[in-house]
Amino acid sequence: MNNMHNVWAKRFEHYIGEVMKYMRFVFTGHIAIVLVFIAGAGGYQYSEWLKVVSTDFPAEWIIAVMIGALIALSRPVTLIKEPDQVYLLPLESQMPGYFKKAMNWTFWSQVLIPVVLCIIAIPLLKAVTELSAAEIWMNVLFIAILKWFNVRGEFYYRYVNRGHSIGLDRVVRMVVSILAIQMMLTNGLIGIVFLIMLVFYNITLQKRMQNNPVPYEHFIKLEQNRMMRFYRFANYFTDVPHLKGSVKRRAWLDFAYKAISFKKENTQAFLIYRTFIRTDDHFYLWVRLTVISAIIAMFITIPFVTWIVVGALAFATTLQLKYALMSAGDFRMDMLYPIPRDTRKQAVAKLLRQLSIVQAIIVTVCAIMQPQFYIIPFVIIGVSELTMRMSK
Repeated sequence: MNNMHNVWAKRFEHYIGEVMKYMRFVFTGHIAIVLVFIAGAGGYQYSEWLKVVSTDFPAEWIIAVMIGALIALSRPVTLIKEPDQVYLLPLESQMPGYFKKAMNWTFWSQVLIPVVLCIIAIPLLKAVTELSAAEIWMNVLFIAILKWFNVRGEFYYRYVNRGHSIGLDRVVRMVVSILAIQMMLTNGLIGIVFLIMLVFYNITLQKRMQNNPVPYEHFIKLEQNRMMRFYRFANYFTDVPHLKGSVKRRAWLDFAYKAISFKKENTQAFLIYRTFIRTDDHFYLWVRLTVISAIIAMFITIPFVTWIVVGALAFATTLQLKYALMSAGDFRMDMLYPIPRDTRKQAVAKLLRQLSIVQAIIVTVCAIMQPQFYIIPFVIIGVSELTMRMSK
């Protein structure tokens, strides 16, 4: 390949293929059903709340803070690979064209969420403000423009400073973006003043970028971390062969081992408990799904919807942890000892039952103010037990 246009086209094609390969395992049938129920229940409660919302509700500030903070997080997608710092040196004069395509993709892949949030907030703005429909839609366009300059601002800053003190850059852009959105919602076109400030900030960084070499090391590390986060997310739904999990000590959970008596038949139980507690992928999977269940149970007031959602998440928790703990293919020292094969399965089942009970307690406590909350633990424990027994 003798030009960067072809390099970007090939890499982008491979990247989309890689994402689609794993995303088809993420958005499966049961996940789609859960999302539909969550969206329906959330929309119903949102519409009911709008009927009683006070006219002095600070909607402008809340919307500005949420969307302003979101658009300031504009991590660039460059698709740079480790060999590029050697093999792309002869084409470095063409790198501005490559990075232009990278920034365009970064914008289009990230602008949807803040725009959708702004559209969702339109009924709230109509209920508590005097903004016309034209003014509200102009704000939607304004948010997209802010995102455009935030994407370029973060890229230019990373290029010039090799990513050092990126948090400070984000805070500056976040404050400017929040004030710009808030002013546009309350004082009309005054918000454009803050947009102009952001434009000048970008121009200053772009000028400084001209005489700097391409920071390959920083962009390579950034891209590797970004793809690793995606693979970790996909690994919750399917096996990602080249994913390397991380392990942490978590000494504050050592008390969990004391419940396991020092006996030969408890060898697998001790190993399973340690594997779950110390492996980030397993531990944070349970924490994440439990927190999501708790939040949903806390805010959704429709019992039937709550039961379906927490049941689906209990199913996902049990199924994924069972497969993860049972399918470990690494060599273990316990394989050298005369321990019955079914003891591992029994140990996994014991751990999953205890985790389902803890999950049920946490979710029930969070839902204690909701109607018929006492049904939730039976749903979680029952679904978990059925999943454990019926899955292979």
